[in-house]
Amino acid sequence: MWCLLVLLQILLVKETAFGISMTGVVVPKHTVRGNSVKLECHYDLEGDALYAIKWYKDGYEIFRYVPRDYPPGMVFPQPGVHVDLQNTTNTQLVLDPIELNSSGKYRCEVSAEAPSFQTVSDHGDMTVVVLPDEDPHITGGKPRYQIGDYVRVNCTSGRSKPAVHLTWYINGDPADQSLLRHYEPIVSGSDRLETSILGLEFKVKPKHFKRGDMKLKCLAMISTVYWKSNEESVEGDKPQKAPMLESRKAVVSNSRADRVQGEP
Repeated sequence: MWCLLVLLQILLVKETAFGISMTGVVVPKHTVRGNSVKLECHYDLEGDALYAIKWYKDGYEIFRYVPRDYPPGMVFPQPGVHVDLQNTTNTQLVLDPIELNSSGKYRCEVSAEAPSFQTVSDHGDMTVVVLPDEDPHITGGKPRYQIGDYVRVNCTSGRSKPAVHLTWYINGDPADQSLLRHYEPIVSGSDRLETSILGLEFKVKPKHFKRGDMKLKCLAMISTVYWKSNEESVEGDKPQKAPMLESRKAVVSNSRADRVQGEP
């Protein structure tokens, strides 16, 4: 009886020593329309033989890799999914090009051969971004401002998907929420792109002039793939001369869309 128990324990340890495990699925959170994107599926067979790797989008199978088949890769067409078979392997799925309806939940499923037939899976969500067709611009400013005047300006983004997030800064500091005027995004075109508008309104006080002028900046962002700003500067009081609003378009950009292909 003792020998039988030892034998069962040995078999149990041997059985549990094998079996595949998922070590990680890499799906970029945001990618730009028109680019290519690489989805990665990392796993450890732990002694088992690989039967198949399957990729799903929103619950529908889009690609299957079976090493014993020829060819090993098989594509299942779905809207917005264009598989680049030449660069797709057992550990990565390349989609090229990316469209708006390529957004969704992507799941990788890995299955072992007999006798275990073990299956593991993991997923990630991806949103496709359409970059704005123009930089943010500031409107509504007066040619001159005096202490006691009201600043009433709007910042408007270019058409994009999703809507751009706008932020106002006064002399480098984020504007207080009480000074902001929020508007619903404007949806237009057959592609349903969105235009963001954010207003800024406040009474000019001496504290608003720093080192002789006042700077108003609007920052437009979409996650980590788009970052641009526009700035206008108002000169401070000078003898026999009213402060003047100059439209100095100090556009600062850090858009990675033109140099990053399918980064998260």
